[in-house]
Amino acid sequence: MAGHSKWANIKRQKARVDAVKGKVFARISREIIVAARSGVPDPAGNFQLRTAIEKAKAADIPSENIERAIAKGAGLAGGGSELEAIRYEGYGVGGVAILIEALTDNRNRTAADLREAFNKNGGNLGENGCVGWMFDHKGVCTVRGPIDEEKLFEASLEAAAESYDLISIDEDTEGAEVFTSVPNLEQLADVLKQQRFAVLQSENRWIPSNTVEIDTPEKARSLLKLMDALEDLDDVQSVTANFEMTDELMSSIMI
Repeated sequence: MAGHSKWANIKRQKARVDAVKGKVFARISREIIVAARSGVPDPAGNFQLRTAIEKAKAADIPSENIERAIAKGAGLAGGGSELEAIRYEGYGVGGVAILIEALTDNRNRTAADLREAFNKNGGNLGENGCVGWMFDHKGVCTVRGPIDEEKLFEASLEAAAESYDLISIDEDTEGAEVFTSVPNLEQLADVLKQQRFAVLQSENRWIPSNTVEIDTPEKARSLLKLMDALEDLDDVQSVTANFEMTDELMSSIMI
């Protein structure tokens, strides 16, 4: 799956900025609410909830916030139970395809907010299905290294993974992303942990089957401004796009 980590690399750089902005807490709390609602409110018996809680702890969300979100999802604390998951699709500058996953209690408000964000930043909100065919939905486990590739290959085979990419977690840490089908994500995470890999995150991710190369600072700034505007919306959980740009271009516009 060469190239599948490009957008993930962009997201990792943006995540450092997002963390400073404090956007992470509300987003992960919503994930916990929905996970607790969709299954038992016990992480031991609910993989989706367990992974959301692990993500919350990695983001240093206080335990009381996590417990409050679980209670909301379980209907024990009021609120949260009316949230529904919706996928939206659209285009950015240069025909870049964009997928947005949202959790909302008001579809009309969310659609209006998304449309405004697209219109103000050189894009347009499209009809359902207009770009979804350009993406594959996969389960992804991110592991922190150092990576013994032979051991990772054997663990991937045992867990029926589809492929893996060696990546850089940050400037000083190597790692890998292991890809599988969405229904097989829990098994993959379990096998990797049993094989003593440090699993940082298990998630479902939309992966582009084709990409658009961004080669000018103007287009890059326009796209990242649009991505930021979409991600800043309260109802938005994740934004995925099918553009690529060089690390040098990314660094130059994020200074």
